[in-house]
Amino acid sequence: MSAYDAIVVGLGAAGSATAWQLAARGLRVLGLDRFRPPHDHGSSHGRSRIIRQAYWEGPSYVPLVLDAYERWHRLEQASGVDLLRITGGLMIGPADGAVLSGSLASARAHNLPHEILEAAEMRRRFPDFVLAAGEAALFEPLAGVLRPEAAVAAMLARAAAAGALLRFEEPVLDWTATAEGGVRVRTAAGTVEAARLVLAAGSWMAQILPRGCPQLAVERLVVAWFGRPAGASGAGATAQPIWIRQLPDGRELYGLPELEPGEGLKAAFHNVRTPSDTTVADQPAQPTELAAIDDALRRYCPGLAGPLLAAATCRYTSTADSHFLIDRLEGQPQVVLVSACSGHGFKFAPTIGAAAADLAIKGQTDLPISGFSLARLSAAHGG
Repeated sequence: MSAYDAIVVGLGAAGSATAWQLAARGLRVLGLDRFRPPHDHGSSHGRSRIIRQAYWEGPSYVPLVLDAYERWHRLEQASGVDLLRITGGLMIGPADGAVLSGSLASARAHNLPHEILEAAEMRRRFPDFVLAAGEAALFEPLAGVLRPEAAVAAMLARAAAAGALLRFEEPVLDWTATAEGGVRVRTAAGTVEAARLVLAAGSWMAQILPRGCPQLAVERLVVAWFGRPAGASGAGATAQPIWIRQLPDGRELYGLPELEPGEGLKAAFHNVRTPSDTTVADQPAQPTELAAIDDALRRYCPGLAGPLLAAATCRYTSTADSHFLIDRLEGQPQVVLVSACSGHGFKFAPTIGAAAADLAIKGQTDLPISGFSLARLSAAHGG
């Protein structure tokens, strides 16, 4: 039976980052994934992901995302791969809405560069968007786009270069704590032991969490890519910022510029989801779902609404409060839980990996993750 210092289960964004960080610190690391990452079965795909600083979900995220920017840049330098493109970003909505007011609160709390754009200034600088009375936008110049598949591949490559053993297409069946204070993990290929275990299995977390842990919701999200509208200006889709728009009915529509010519604008609803069963393949994007995205684009972003080019689905794994879960397992401190990033965690991946490695090695971290504890979910769950 092979023995390791740490086993990481799940090698998507959080797991690949954690395996990399653990191996870089000299541990003997085994990484396991039921698929062959980067893949399109979970939450770490889709060609592009938003990264932003004026975080409307809460000012407490800002120090973490600022740390992540630095780590992404260092990963780019180490890997020689372009992973992050700065485009600027627009947070649009009613003045008292969560997207705009929350972004402004984070920007002010952390002295982030930003501008508030009223309707006239939006028409001048970003004519593709139509603002209604009472709406405005926050522009942050340092927002941008990450390449998720390339990022996961780069982190796995760094983990392997540091000595991690990565085994793909090897599902974890179960695990148990050992009498010596370590863990024993049973996979489809056999059994392995380690001193520490990091569970970062995303949508498959519920299948390997101990009984009594809070429930995690697995949901399906539809994303689509649209070509340029007829008669679009020659500036091109690559000149566009990323954007998130809170619609009057409460939906949050977001968009990312194309990274490669002809790829198209990516758009989706962040908070329109359906339950997903990880034991079967997700249903492909349906015509009604794509029509809803197309209709919202034409109504609220008419300059961006071109022909549909492609569509895909991905999975969100969410906690009850939509914040992250990064903590040691109560009663079994050799086990670290790193998952449930609730659809907005990819941008933080290298920082999450560093925090998880700290917890696994030292039992604590200087990174500000106290708001992502298991205890706060257990209390809400009645545990």
